[in-house]
Amino acid sequence: MKGSIGRLQNLPPLIARVELAFLVSWTAVVGAAWSFLALGSEMREGELSAYDLWLLNSLRQPSKPHIASGPSWLLESMRDVSALGGVTVLFLITAIAVIVLLVHRRKALATMLAVSVPLAQVWNGLFKTFYGRARPSFEIYGDLPHSQSFPSGHSTVATATYFLLAVIVASLEPNPSMKILAFVTAALLSITIGLSRVYLGVHWPSDVLAGWFLGAGWALVATLILRIALNQCPSKIRVLGSI
Repeated sequence: MKGSIGRLQNLPPLIARVELAFLVSWTAVVGAAWSFLALGSEMREGELSAYDLWLLNSLRQPSKPHIASGPSWLLESMRDVSALGGVTVLFLITAIAVIVLLVHRRKALATMLAVSVPLAQVWNGLFKTFYGRARPSFEIYGDLPHSQSFPSGHSTVATATYFLLAVIVASLEPNPSMKILAFVTAALLSITIGLSRVYLGVHWPSDVLAGWFLGAGWALVATLILRIALNQCPSKIRVLGSI
């Protein structure tokens, strides 16, 4: 009886922490959405053109927009990094992660990942069609994608995928240092993939920035939906608190 009373007494601080986490998370979602829409509005008005051109030109040899600055190994590295945000690689990573989660009976996490990543790709495609921005003519490796430019699909879907994977690792890993490492790794992957798209000349810098906001916001929304679903079951409270 005393143990039960003690657990009940600990519930108000726990509920307060959960409510604070929800408030901070929703604030971050709203901030990401506002930043994305603001970038889209500025892009349509041409306010970002000078900045985009300056940064793209700074990564190329003078008067040679199709030749990148830096050693040849850097170009090869950027191609490899860019592939980490491609549809094929992200599909394989997502499929493997979902299978592993299902084998370990983590159906809620597997479902979140299996649904959220394809939807991130769909949302990105819809926004590309809506904004209809043309690609820059700075492509280095001569294989310019045919889709629209804003926002960057690599940045959007890679950010969403890798941050969702970090959320999954954080929910299952008891070591706080490993939780932090998971999110740091996700952030580094997202940033380097986005930068590689600019370096290769297939995206304007503002496309990549918008993709980061959209992907991070989408990952937050998916995580919050999962937390709400788990919160319906008291036995999941430990999992809820760890995500």
